[in-house]
Amino acid sequence: MTSLPAFRFSLILVSIGATFGGGESQSLLAVEAVELAKAVASVTTDELRKHAEFLADDTLEGREAGSRGGQAAANYLTKEFARQGLAAAGEERSYFQSFNGSCRNILGMIGGSDPKLKEQVILLGAHYDHVGYGRKGNSYGPIGYIHNGADDNASGVSGLLEIIDAVKHLPQPPKRSILFVLWDAEEAGLIGSRHWISRPTVPLSRVALCLNIDMIGRLKNQRLEVYGSRTLVGSRRMLCETNAAADLTLDFNWNVKADSDHHPFFAQGIPFLMLHTGLHENYHRPSDDANLLNLEGMQQVTRLTLQTLLRFADGEDLGKFREASRQESELHHQGMDQPQEVQQPRFGLPWQRAAGSELKIVLLQPTPGSPAEAAGLRAGDRLVKYDGTAIADENLLRLQLLAATGKKTFVIEREGEREPLEIVVTPRGSPIRVGISWREDPAEPGSAILTQVIPGSAAALAGLAVRDRLYSLAGQRFANGDELSKLISASPSPLEVVMERGGRLRVVKVEVLPAEVGP
Repeated sequence: MTSLPAFRFSLILVSIGATFGGGESQSLLAVEAVELAKAVASVTTDELRKHAEFLADDTLEGREAGSRGGQAAANYLTKEFARQGLAAAGEERSYFQSFNGSCRNILGMIGGSDPKLKEQVILLGAHYDHVGYGRKGNSYGPIGYIHNGADDNASGVSGLLEIIDAVKHLPQPPKRSILFVLWDAEEAGLIGSRHWISRPTVPLSRVALCLNIDMIGRLKNQRLEVYGSRTLVGSRRMLCETNAAADLTLDFNWNVKADSDHHPFFAQGIPFLMLHTGLHENYHRPSDDANLLNLEGMQQVTRLTLQTLLRFADGEDLGKFREASRQESELHHQGMDQPQEVQQPRFGLPWQRAAGSELKIVLLQPTPGSPAEAAGLRAGDRLVKYDGTAIADENLLRLQLLAATGKKTFVIEREGEREPLEIVVTPRGSPIRVGISWREDPAEPGSAILTQVIPGSAAALAGLAVRDRLYSLAGQRFANGDELSKLISASPSPLEVVMERGGRLRVVKVEVLPAEVGP
């Protein structure tokens, strides 16, 4: 998994109250965090609007690859690269790589600041072409009208330009070099990115990661689609940590299709991430205009992309392409998140609270074959005491039943009996302290996917749910499930858990009983 200089990591995580180590002084952290905050703040809706409105204007006639509108767009974008002082990274010391006649990729570089790591390159790309006037095969109609492609992909291009500007705001460049690429002829079949892969202007061996932003202009319900996280170990967790400030819902999709410019890199065994706000009713239609863009959403996604880029560019060890990702799909994703079969109850003792202000626990029918049934407890019994103590708190009782060891005595009142009855029950199975089961993910070591949260358990009371992912417990990370089990058993209450749900990190406090018992 990538590591991040302490000042950038601490800024990202401050909103969830988590701190992960760094040896730099607090004053240095504060200064550098302020510089990063300034860079992030430089991504504005006004600038995004300016770029998007130019690129999606009727005068560019839909930016079809090789057309006069496409050429005009390329000229505008090249001037932006030059204005920001990017080093030319195309052919013959230019910003361009020409192909198929008048089609052109546009490439610019910011060199890395680390003497060794600068040889590695993080590529950030977005395609700038669209489908012109539309025709059968590339338009959902009506054809013959200008298709401005404001979302597809003036939105991604605008975000990329703002990211360049933001990186330039930093006091020094990131450790690794960053190659910014605007692809042409994506709509014709990823021709521009495939051409670059076949004739790279930077050796492919230097490219550590491809980031692709394609259609980021229609954020809805704070939901962002993420592709490619399976290609690089630990990238899901990294994205979720980076997302702490934006607090978007990240929809991690395991499918990889040849539907955007990340795919040629995937085919070459280069890790990638692709961010996308989803298809909509204006996709590949003349109605995809700039006035429909969600500029605030574009800003959120662009800022997230910026901080993601910086984390990868500054990480100590990015790792290699994960070959197993070639065989994984959404079907495998569903299997990984599949809940575990619910285990048998320890006592089999359901109840309900009787009406009234006084706490009265009335037992329901014990679970067939359960210890409670075998001991002779019945529906309608009123539970008065458990283990010698009067019942005062339902939630505490649930925790006590889960954590119980050895024989336990229940004092009940039963209709038809003059005196309370004592009934001894021996619970089934091992004691349970937190009430979770989990599955490990080979693409995300050091995390745990919850496959079961026992009803009434400490985990359930804290709000944990099946499919949540745990990243740390009691302020400590864990390498595997065995280490997690030890942390659960040994850590004092409350257990502070950093968990993720839908790409959003939260700190949850789990109140547990003091006894050192199982998970």
